[in-house]
Amino acid sequence: MGELKDRYIRFDWAIKRMLRDKANFAVLEGLLTVLFEDKTQIVEILESEGNQLAETDKFNRVDIKAKNSKGEIILVEVQNTREVYYLERILYGVAKTITEHISLGESYGNIKKVYSISIVYFDLGKGNDYLYHGQNRFIGVHADDELQITTKQEDALLPKYPREIFPEYYIIRVNEFNKVAKTPLEEWVNYLKTGEIEPETKAPGLSEAREKLKYYSMTPGERHAYDEHLNAIMIQNDVLSTAKMEGLAEGRAEGRAEGRAEGRAEGRAEGLEEGWAKGKAEGLLSTARKLKSMGMPPEDISLATGLTIEEIQEL
Repeated sequence: MGELKDRYIRFDWAIKRMLRDKANFAVLEGLLTVLFEDKTQIVEILESEGNQLAETDKFNRVDIKAKNSKGEIILVEVQNTREVYYLERILYGVAKTITEHISLGESYGNIKKVYSISIVYFDLGKGNDYLYHGQNRFIGVHADDELQITTKQEDALLPKYPREIFPEYYIIRVNEFNKVAKTPLEEWVNYLKTGEIEPETKAPGLSEAREKLKYYSMTPGERHAYDEHLNAIMIQNDVLSTAKMEGLAEGRAEGRAEGRAEGRAEGRAEGLEEGWAKGKAEGLLSTARKLKSMGMPPEDISLATGLTIEEIQEL
C-alpha cells in the first residue's frame, strides 16, 4: 500500500488541470516562494492561452499566467519537448503579456513587472547548473556601476533600478538536477524531476502537494487520461531522441563529404535541426493518432501534444 500512497501526479499535468483552482494555490505559491526567496501570494489566475492575434499566432503554451499580491504577472510554463527557437518564444510570450495587460491610452506607469518561469524536461544547451536566472541590469561600461533612474511617484522623486521594472527569467533544467535534496528549492526540483515528495518535507507548497496531488485520489477517468499523458510524453521523447541521432549522423556525413571543418559544422547543425523538426512533427502526429484511436477526447490530446483541435480532427 505504501507504493500506492506515495505516488504523486506530475507537476506538468497538475499545472494544466488542478493548480488553476484557488483551493490549490498554495502548491504553486510554494514553488514561487522558494524560487523568488520571498513569500509569494497568488491573487488570481489570468487567461493563459487566448487572445491570439491571428490564426497564425501559435503562442498558446503558457500553462499558468498568474497575478501576485503586488499586481505583478507571473508566467509558469512546462515544456516536455524541444523547440528550435525556445528562447525567442519565451521573449515573445513576455512581450505579448506586457502589451496585453496595458490598455491603449494608459500611462506607461501602469505596466507591471513580469516573471517568466520555464520548467524544461529536455536538453537545453550547455550549462552546469539546473537553475538559471536572467535579469535586466544596466551596468556602466567604464565605471562598472549600476544605472539608477529618478522617477516621480506620488509627488516625490524616488530612485528606481531598471531591474525593478524589466522582466526576470528563470529556467529550471529539470534533467540536470542530480543532487540529494537538502534545501526547499532542491526538494522542489526533485519533485519536478521524479514526482516524489518526502513525507517529512517542510518545503513551502510540497506538504500541500502531498495532499492535493495524490495519484489515487483521482477518478478512474482522470487516472486513465493522466496515464495516457505520460505515455504520450514517452513516445514523443523516444521519437525526438531518434531524430536527434539521425540528424547528427546526417550532419556528420555531409560535413565529412565536404572535407572542411566549416562544412562539418554546418552539416551537423543543419542535419540536427532538420532531424529535430522532422522528428518532432512526425512524433506528435503519430502520438495524436494513437491517442485518438484509444478514444481520448481531442481536448486532452491537444494538451498532451500541443496540436490544435482542428489538426487533431483532421487525423
